[in-house]
Amino acid sequence: MMNLLKTNIGMLRIIAILEGISLLTLVFVAVPVKYIMGNPAFVKIMGPIHGALFLLFLFNTLSVGVEQKWKFKETTWKVLLACMIPFGTFYVDKKILSKL
Repeated sequence: MMNLLKTNIGMLRIIAILEGISLLTLVFVAVPVKYIMGNPAFVKIMGPIHGALFLLFLFNTLSVGVEQKWKFKETTWKVLLACMIPFGTFYVDKKILSKL
């Protein structure tokens, strides 16, 4: 784990996992609690956290893509798309980022 903190790709992988967890928590926990139990407090907490991690992931993906000279049509778009799909960041981490 400490090795991931030493490289930009490692940091992107950590952010990807955190962003994925925040999306899953928001979609599968916070939103149902809001609409089933009528309590929007968890959405008010998780929404901004997920938003910040989402933006951090986007900026880091673009930064790493430029640094590593990724071809947009081959790699960058897949990594960017992953943050919009539940479980997508976990898939991209396993299939793309862990191999770099």
